Amino acid sequence: MKSFDIPTTYRSSFISLIKNNKKISDPRKKDFSPTIIDFGPIQIIIARHFGFCYGVENAIERAYRAVEENPGKRIFLLSQMIHNPAVNSDLQKMGIQFIMNTEGKQFIAWDELTPEDIILIPAFGTTIEIENILKSKGIEIEKYDTTCPFVTKVWKQSDKLGADGYAVIIHGKPNHEETRATFSHSTSNASSIVIKNMDEAVELGKYILGEKPYSEFEHEFGNRVSKGFKPEIDLQKVGVVNQTTMLASETQAIADYFKKIMLQEKGNQNIKNHFADTRDTLCYATNDNQQATYGLLETEADLAIVVGGYNSSNTSHLVELCEEKLPTYFISDSNEIVNQNLIRHFDYHHQKMRETANFLPNKTPLRIILTSGASCPDAIVDQVLDRLLSFYKNTKSKEMVMQELVS
Repeated sequence: MKSFDIPTTYRSSFISLIKNNKKISDPRKKDFSPTIIDFGPIQIIIARHFGFCYGVENAIERAYRAVEENPGKRIFLLSQMIHNPAVNSDLQKMGIQFIMNTEGKQFIAWDELTPEDIILIPAFGTTIEIENILKSKGIEIEKYDTTCPFVTKVWKQSDKLGADGYAVIIHGKPNHEETRATFSHSTSNASSIVIKNMDEAVELGKYILGEKPYSEFEHEFGNRVSKGFKPEIDLQKVGVVNQTTMLASETQAIADYFKKIMLQEKGNQNIKNHFADTRDTLCYATNDNQQATYGLLETEADLAIVVGGYNSSNTSHLVELCEEKLPTYFISDSNEIVNQNLIRHFDYHHQKMRETANFLPNKTPLRIILTSGASCPDAIVDQVLDRLLSFYKNTKSKEMVMQELVS
């Protein structure tokens, strides 16, 4: 796989050595078991896969290249490059300005932009409407378009579904940049609707099954469908795609549910005319990270710490998986670990910060799961590791544990 030129400050020699050691022993990525790093009084359990993915490294490299190649020019990002506060802060320090926030609220009006400005499209991609606005102003968008190839793969799948006459059901968070972009591209060729979870899939399915009158559809889903969407017609032939960072298991369950409904209503002989059995459009990195998290959870541990941006979709799903088994703390960096007795962490379900006292159990050895989302630099994970180690005496050095792992 291609390697990218990203700032060394985002990399960690220790974490990278662990990852490389695992790659050597498992080049085909068949083993999702974690690495247990034994420091003596504390053991850190590291996921097989975590941290920066292809799309993130590509976006960062191109953003830094844009600054180098365009001295004196104004450089703008449509919104956050990725969902990591440290990376976005670094870009702003370099002079890159954000046109809008993640919800689409504009800081800079389109009228303020000129053909001489450099515009970066983030890894999530953007809508056709915004692309057309930029093109109408004579702004080149292709050179610094950092849309992840796995996102464009979803768009192509949606195009194919539309060409074959299927309506597209998008499993995603309606307000997420990627979902907004996918919806925009999908609606150019297909009737489309966004659902955020299995509960909404079931409610949508009731219209197909005739359990709900179509008169209620507008109230329930009207703000998340393409223009002219006719449920009585469009829901007779559907295919499922997803925001690439959703839980793979949930997307598969949603697809299976709609297939089951169509089998029930249309019969096995006609199933291909009513349900497109598409391959999962989840990106490889999201899938690897989720599978690696399942591998983590097969190992006994006392708690889990998940590191990443609080608005990161893929990171939040790792948190959800860990929460099912053990106490889990979602933090953005090592500063959230105030001391040995107090941690500040993000409650994803209620969208607010919390504080937990005595979060580290008094036992030896203490076993902590440590992982991160696809937009979190390894260097930040390493800082969290160092912060945890600082609370314990007589721990083995990193050099010593690395020698033990390699041997």
